[in-house]
Amino acid sequence: MKIAFILFLTFISSGLSAQTIPEHAIGLKEQLISVELSPGIQQQGVLSLTTNSAAPTRLAVLFPGYPSVVRPVVEGQSMTSSKLSGNFLIRSRRHLATDAIATLVVDCHSDSGDYCSSSYQASSKRHQDVLKLIQEVKKQYPSIQEIWAVGTSMGTVSSSFALTHEPSIYKGAIHTASITEPNARNSYSELSNFDYAKANHIFIHHLNDPCYLTTHTGAKSIAEKYKRPLITVTGGGDFRGDACKAFTEHGFRGKEKEVMTAIGKILMTAKVEALLID
Repeated sequence: MKIAFILFLTFISSGLSAQTIPEHAIGLKEQLISVELSPGIQQQGVLSLTTNSAAPTRLAVLFPGYPSVVRPVVEGQSMTSSKLSGNFLIRSRRHLATDAIATLVVDCHSDSGDYCSSSYQASSKRHQDVLKLIQEVKKQYPSIQEIWAVGTSMGTVSSSFALTHEPSIYKGAIHTASITEPNARNSYSELSNFDYAKANHIFIHHLNDPCYLTTHTGAKSIAEKYKRPLITVTGGGDFRGDACKAFTEHGFRGKEKEVMTAIGKILMTAKVEALLID
């Protein structure tokens, strides 16, 4: 009787544990990757693979948007919480991960406070710090053949400069809801006159992005100037919150799976097959 009661408690505990896995982590096995940058200062990231993946060939390095400070909590094999759980890249990563594609959500260094400054995100130091994370991942998964930088909103400062500072590491960069108005109020001037022609930069932007820092007309102008692909997204729904937050068209609300599927195809083929997601 006592053994049966213990087994019953174990079953109930296991059921509760399974229920606490957030929707954005379903189907993933995840681990916290941490490297020391200097005594007492760490660079962390969350590595996500599908449960059946053993030898991924692509790594998508994800740079989330404002304030770009994640502070993830990983329990068991799931990222259960973070300061940016609603961010487009973080909440949608399960739609990008496949047996061939692993994702790495990148935090800001541990002494950054609550804001990962754009000047740091644009610096060579930022990308040396991230490179240490990537190297740790590749130790575990030497099967990885190509690495892509994927940013959203403020995180596109990082994804843009990744190819500048580490051109031999990245196959390319995909910028979603990218900063198109770097000289606007409270914007990120580091991207003023950034030269997107020198590397493999690809843009994905919602046609009705309401954020004044990330306009579709601005993305179209940049893409045309530097002859880079621009994938336009339409549709979605259940929009709410501030214009520059994650649950409007700015964060591809209602189109997460479609956008991530398109990114996955780019990662696997290094080609843009369609310029419209509707």
